[in-house]
Amino acid sequence: MNHGYWRHKNVFVTGATGLLGSWLVKYLVDAGANVTALVRDIVPHSNLYRSGYANKINIVRGSLENYSTLERAMAEYEIDTVFHAGAQTIVEVANRNPLSTFETNIRGTWNILEAARRNPTVKKIIVASSDKAYGTHKVLPYTEEAALQGKHPYDVSKSAADLIAHTYYNTYKLPVAITRCGNFFGGGDMNFNRIIPGTIRAVLSGEAPVIRSDGSFIRDYFYIEDGAYAYLTLAERMDDTRIHGQAFNFSNESQMTVLDVTRKILTAMGSNLEPRVLGTATHEIPHQYLSAQKAREMLAWKSQFTFDEALSKTIDWYRNFFHTVLYEKKN
Repeated sequence: MNHGYWRHKNVFVTGATGLLGSWLVKYLVDAGANVTALVRDIVPHSNLYRSGYANKINIVRGSLENYSTLERAMAEYEIDTVFHAGAQTIVEVANRNPLSTFETNIRGTWNILEAARRNPTVKKIIVASSDKAYGTHKVLPYTEEAALQGKHPYDVSKSAADLIAHTYYNTYKLPVAITRCGNFFGGGDMNFNRIIPGTIRAVLSGEAPVIRSDGSFIRDYFYIEDGAYAYLTLAERMDDTRIHGQAFNFSNESQMTVLDVTRKILTAMGSNLEPRVLGTATHEIPHQYLSAQKAREMLAWKSQFTFDEALSKTIDWYRNFFHTVLYEKKN
């Protein structure tokens, strides 16, 4: 990331109260960018608000499903770069509520792309797809050439959004690039049904952590600060038009079972608790693992943190967070 690159640039971030969006806002503001964020709901405990960065940016209230809000925001704030990180990201929620997931993840993506197409100041759009867009493949690790073949609601929503982004490049030459990342983790994730924040919270509460699957699902865990740097690096490299229309996997290229990750957290926190394995998770991909070779070669990007380093930073973040929340409740 080149901090000087972002000084005075007008940047639009969707999903700013989420895990990725809040870290993008922090790095962009610290680098001198003029950040405008789309915020649907005010979430007081979200990283955006607790960090104080919500007071350092322009906030546009609205949803991804509202096209006119997006077009107005990009026009009035003369946006140069768009980071589209807003989405419904929880697999179980998608399984229960497929229509709202499709509205947010698919309609929201075409609304962002169309609004960008109609605003001449927009020079770059980064669309957050996901490793889930690939669906299930026998050949691993996934490369960017693998077919997008999601089968279940969340996976399909990401496959579709990814293909729509390609459509806007191939048909209109919109300057878009696509990211496909592993499972993000790190400080600021308030979705405690995810395995890492959920396990940390359980240990801090003295409760046995819960694993919804049978513990054997293999995932690619990707630290959020590495993810934010990846997005910013990609945007900077998009000054080279050969990057437009490309998709990039970002990963530290490690793969672990859910049970392995849980046990690593328990060990790192010095806990003797044993996880409760429910085996109730359905419609999830059993094994995912990304190759980041293309990002290394074309973008000169590499991960800055090992998994153990990132896990230590994450645990410290939540310890401080829950200590602060407890103090606030007492006072």
